[in-house]
Amino acid sequence: MGVALPRWVWIGAGLLACVAGMVNVVGYLGFEHQAITHLTGTTTLLGEAVAKRDLRAISHLAGVALAFMAGAALSGMLIQDSTLKLGRRYGVALVLESLLLFAAIPLFRHGQLAGALLAAMACGLQNAMATTYSGAVIRTSHLSGMFTDLGIGIGHALRGLPLQKRRLMLCGLIIAGFFTGAVLGALLFMHFGYRALAVPAAITGSIGLGYAVYRHAQVRRGGAESA
Repeated sequence: MGVALPRWVWIGAGLLACVAGMVNVVGYLGFEHQAITHLTGTTTLLGEAVAKRDLRAISHLAGVALAFMAGAALSGMLIQDSTLKLGRRYGVALVLESLLLFAAIPLFRHGQLAGALLAAMACGLQNAMATTYSGAVIRTSHLSGMFTDLGIGIGHALRGLPLQKRRLMLCGLIIAGFFTGAVLGALLFMHFGYRALAVPAAITGSIGLGYAVYRHAQVRRGGAESA
C-alpha cells in the first residue's frame, strides 16, 4: 500500500479489527463453538455436513454464510463504491452494525440461530465497508491476508527488496487489534456471557456517530473556506 492513509482510517481499522475479534470469540465460545467473522472454517464444516448429510448442520452453516453475504450486500447498497472517501455513508453502516449486534444478544441468550445470523450479517457489513483504497485491500474481520502480506514483506526484506512499510504497519495494526479484541471478548464472555456483545456493539455505534460528526465538521469547514 504505497499511499498515505488518513489518520481516521488507521484508527478505524484498528478499532474495527478489535470489534471483529470480540464478536468472533463470543461466537466461538458460545453458539455451537462456531466462528462468525470469517467463512473459511464455516465452509469447511459445511462441506463435512454435506458429506454426512447432516441437514441441521447444513442449514445452520449455510445460513451463517448467507447472512454474512447479505451484510456485505447491504454495505454495497449503502456505500456504493470501493474507494475509501470521506463522504461515504460509513456512519450509517456502522450504526446498522451496532443495531444488529445489540439485536443478536437476546437471540443468542435464548439459543436461537437468528443470533448467529445477525452477528454474521453485522460482520459481513463491516468487512465489506472497509474494503479497498487505491487498489489495496483492507480487511478487518479475518487475518489470513494480513499474515500473508507480512510474510511477503519478510521475504522481500530477506532479499533486500524495497518494502511497503505503511502497508506492513497496517497489517500489524489489524492483527494486533483482532488479537486484543479476542482477549477482551473472551474475558467479557466469561463474566457476562452473550451480553459481552454489547461492548463491540457500543464501539461500532460510537464510531459511526463519531464519523458522522467528523464528516459534518469537514463539510462545514470546506464550506467556510469556499465562502
